[in-house]
Amino acid sequence: MTATTAGSSAWIRRYRPAEQARARLLCLPHAGGSASFYLRFARAFGPEIDVLTVQYPGRQDRWREPCVDSVTGLADALVDEVLPWADRPLALFGHSMGAMVGYELAVRLQGAGSPPLAVFASARRAPSRPRDNPAPIHLRDDRGLIEELRALSGTDVRVFEDEGLLRRALPALRSDYKAAETYRYVPRPPLSAPIHVIVGSEDGRVTPDEARAWADHTEGGFSMESHPGGHFYLTQHLSSVVGTVSSRILAGLLP
Repeated sequence: MTATTAGSSAWIRRYRPAEQARARLLCLPHAGGSASFYLRFARAFGPEIDVLTVQYPGRQDRWREPCVDSVTGLADALVDEVLPWADRPLALFGHSMGAMVGYELAVRLQGAGSPPLAVFASARRAPSRPRDNPAPIHLRDDRGLIEELRALSGTDVRVFEDEGLLRRALPALRSDYKAAETYRYVPRPPLSAPIHVIVGSEDGRVTPDEARAWADHTEGGFSMESHPGGHFYLTQHLSSVVGTVSSRILAGLLP
């Protein structure tokens, strides 16, 4: 399978194809998220970067498919779907749980001889900095899951007004939280790709020390920046984040 035929993949979406792009960017959603979360993000990039977004099973047009309830399982399933798109330099951008999937995917791509150009970790602590949670969110009842959705302020308010839509979204949300909360880092050699971390300054789910610990996972360089806002700072500062990501990808193409 080549990149031109890979468009039929259930896992990959292209909202703004850029056939002459110099590099590609693969975006991985947060827990409970879908490819469409990155719609505005994808369309904000210039023609030099071809933006791909991942659609996990169990949501939107894949809602009938069984969910994958582990970070490593998602990364394992994605490798063969993503490799055809590595015909050009490929960077990874993951938000929250997506950053963990992106890291595990980067490890696998590097092992397959196609290391990513760069890894962007958004709103997530480093893999080696777990937190103990005595009351895992994925074990809550439906009301508890809905309360978590509301607290994060990253879900379209229309979802809460549609009981059927909300109930359909809960299995994927529960599965994703299980994936995020049961993930256990396994030490391995550092990535060759640089890691760029972006966080919200008021995000209680990521401390500065936890974010800076991403530096331990790469030998290719590290940077970190913060924007005002909470866990979904990205929706408020989309243009600025796109500018940062775009400039770092293009800089990585320089000899």
